[in-house]
Amino acid sequence: MAKRKLTKRQAWRVEKIQQEKAKRAERKETDIAEQLNAGELGEESHGQVIAHFGTQVEVEDPQRQSYRCYLRANLGSLVTGDRVVFRPGPENNGVHTGVVETVLQRASELSRPNPYNEIKPVAANIDFIVLVIAPEPEAHANLIDRYLVAAENCQIEPIILLNKTDLIGDHNRQRFEDLLATYEQLGYRTLRVCSKEEASLAEFKQFLNGRISVFVGQSGVGKSSLIDTLLPDEELKVGALSAASKKGRHTTTTARLYHFPAGGDLIDSPGIREFGLWHMSEADVMLGFKEIRHLSGYCRFRDCKHEQEPGCAILQAVENGDISEARFISYKRIVETLTEL
Repeated sequence: MAKRKLTKRQAWRVEKIQQEKAKRAERKETDIAEQLNAGELGEESHGQVIAHFGTQVEVEDPQRQSYRCYLRANLGSLVTGDRVVFRPGPENNGVHTGVVETVLQRASELSRPNPYNEIKPVAANIDFIVLVIAPEPEAHANLIDRYLVAAENCQIEPIILLNKTDLIGDHNRQRFEDLLATYEQLGYRTLRVCSKEEASLAEFKQFLNGRISVFVGQSGVGKSSLIDTLLPDEELKVGALSAASKKGRHTTTTARLYHFPAGGDLIDSPGIREFGLWHMSEADVMLGFKEIRHLSGYCRFRDCKHEQEPGCAILQAVENGDISEARFISYKRIVETLTEL
């Protein structure tokens, strides 16, 4: 598709906006320089971004003192979990201020498409992605697989957490046991909890300690309720599940990092119904299916679509039972969605 040519007025408007941004950045740098010269900024210190608010971020130092910080120009987009070097500033109306000087290299990064079809990071330096599923809204294998594709492409280890186990009964127990068994056989770790039952959370708490984790999953599966239970001192808005649709309402508006008492952190991300994978290639989707990806390149034909071609290594593996038919169908369904958009 040819690139649309801007009118003179549109081009003037774009240039004006860019000039205004440049002037704001210059003013900010001048203000920072004046603070430095006046001795208002302290020595450089290491910190971690625990929340993001437009042009400012909340940074915590090693003693867990928080600072509302401006960013030096050209630092790029910061996200919750970023490790930074900052200078403490003066206290204004009881709020500690500061300036972020440098962003340290990220060990990992979780990204997803935003409403404007742009790929944006939402959290950094994560050890585990906790995929929360529940009986209501009902978990489906293809949706789980989509999250796993995203996690595998981010190179962050996922763990599948079945929440709301109080809703498990004779009518659905076998279905969820079979569902989790599928992923356990693939090497994924699974846990079962209920935020209303403290005893069920012991193993999960032990797993979280000493790590940085992020919760993902459909709205309504209980991410915020879990955090509210695990961190009773934090005030979180917990959305009620719609009784009519059994789909959740988005309640978290920005990613924020919380500390667990025995160590370890959790990043609660905005509720999302599913990861958009439109930006990925078929190879990226295959990377997310660990039992399929090692067969890549072993088909007879280089452009094999894994449908009816002779000598297809993946179809042969499905026939031999090395790859479950359900997972293969899920893989094909996700690949098909890449071409539908």
